[in-house]
Amino acid sequence: MIDDKKFMQRCIQLAKNGQLNAKPNPMVGAVIVHNGRIIGEGYHVRCGLAHAEVNAFASVRAEDEALLPESTIYVSLEPCSHYGKTPPCADLIIEKGVRRVVVGCIDEFAEVQGRGIQKLRDAGIEVEVGVLEDECKALNRRFFTFHREKRPYIILKWAQTANGFIDDHHQPVQISSDFTKMLSHKLRAEEDAILVGRVTDEREHPQLNVREWYGPDPKRMVIDRAHPLNLESLHAQNIQSIIVEGGTETLQSFIVQGLWDELRVETNTSLTVSDGTRAPQLPASAQVASSHIYGKNVIVVYQRKYR
Repeated sequence: MIDDKKFMQRCIQLAKNGQLNAKPNPMVGAVIVHNGRIIGEGYHVRCGLAHAEVNAFASVRAEDEALLPESTIYVSLEPCSHYGKTPPCADLIIEKGVRRVVVGCIDEFAEVQGRGIQKLRDAGIEVEVGVLEDECKALNRRFFTFHREKRPYIILKWAQTANGFIDDHHQPVQISSDFTKMLSHKLRAEEDAILVGRVTDEREHPQLNVREWYGPDPKRMVIDRAHPLNLESLHAQNIQSIIVEGGTETLQSFIVQGLWDELRVETNTSLTVSDGTRAPQLPASAQVASSHIYGKNVIVVYQRKYR
């Protein structure tokens, strides 16, 4: 079991390499092991190209091919069982004659949902499911939320002073440091869309693009009461994740409606103001997932317990 966790952790590491280009597909990593030695590994590089399992088998050296019937393949996500842009990976595993498959978590996508595992077991292959399951689910929480909830994964984000204001007497004030600003742009490159309210857009004219990091700009969106967010429309556009960076009114409206999956709160511990707009109130269901200190700024990430 210890080795199973070790090799599944490697799958997760590999999968993260596909963070920018695998979308809208999930990130997946695969490792092939014979007697404790990795003989092949791969990940899903880009949507439309080969899946992780295919790349892992392709990396096996010719002299190691004969070892496959005595090997285990580890996959962070259940192998697909249907024909999409590529053939079913479950069929490839059966064809290669691997004796054991270890799966991190079941794929919640309707076309899979246990069918890949069942196909492998029907072929007489030993299958174990649930190794580092929470970590594997968290890896693709955007993908799972999109298909389960029929809406994007929603990240609410704001920066506040040490005494809980997001501005100074209702005027913009620099709360983030140069470094944490760069981290914000990194986040933008990783998500599909970014949204602010009309007041923030008119008052601050935010560009909402990726200027201080490498990657694609997220889709820019502005909402107000006359133009509310349409989650069904976002789902139809295949937008799997969205950052909300509006003012307190916009952010609090998402919190009140329960429309959030992750909160990212940056606090400048050295900055206080005497008046201004109060930061949103954290919901009671928010659980600290991580906390990092960057000089005088602290970024705390809150998440709901992943189902």
